[in-house]
Amino acid sequence: MKREPNTQRIAPDHISDLRENEVFVFGSNLAGMHAGGAAHLAFRKFGAVWGQGVGLQGRSYAIPTMQEGVETIRPHVEAFIGFAREHPQLKFLVTQIGCGIAGFSPRQIAPLFEPARRVENIFLPACFWDILGE
Repeated sequence: MKREPNTQRIAPDHISDLRENEVFVFGSNLAGMHAGGAAHLAFRKFGAVWGQGVGLQGRSYAIPTMQEGVETIRPHVEAFIGFAREHPQLKFLVTQIGCGIAGFSPRQIAPLFEPARRVENIFLPACFWDILGE
C-alpha cells in the first residue's frame, strides 16, 4: 500500500533565516567541527556551538552523520525525534542530513525518519517525504 507524504510539513530546500520558534536541524560530526555545509551555516547563523556535535545549540539541532554507517546515525535521529516530541512549541526544519559531506543518499537516510511522520512539529525535506511515501 502506497502511503501519501505529508505535504504540509516540507522543510525548505534552502534555509537562510528562521522565524520565531523554528530550529535548523543539520548533520554534524561528533567532534562538533562545524566547518562545512549545513553545519557551517548553523555555526555562522543559528547558534551551533563549535565542539558540540549533538543536540540543541542556539536555534539549531545537530545530528551526527559522519560516523561509520547509516546505523550509527539511527540512535541520534531517534533522540532528535524524542526531543521534538518533548518540545511541541518548536518547529524543526530538517535539512538533508548526511546527504552532503557525509556521502549518504536520501534513500539511505530518509527511512531513519519514519517515526517523524507522526510528529507534527518535524518538517522534512521533500525528497525524504517522497521516499517515505513509497
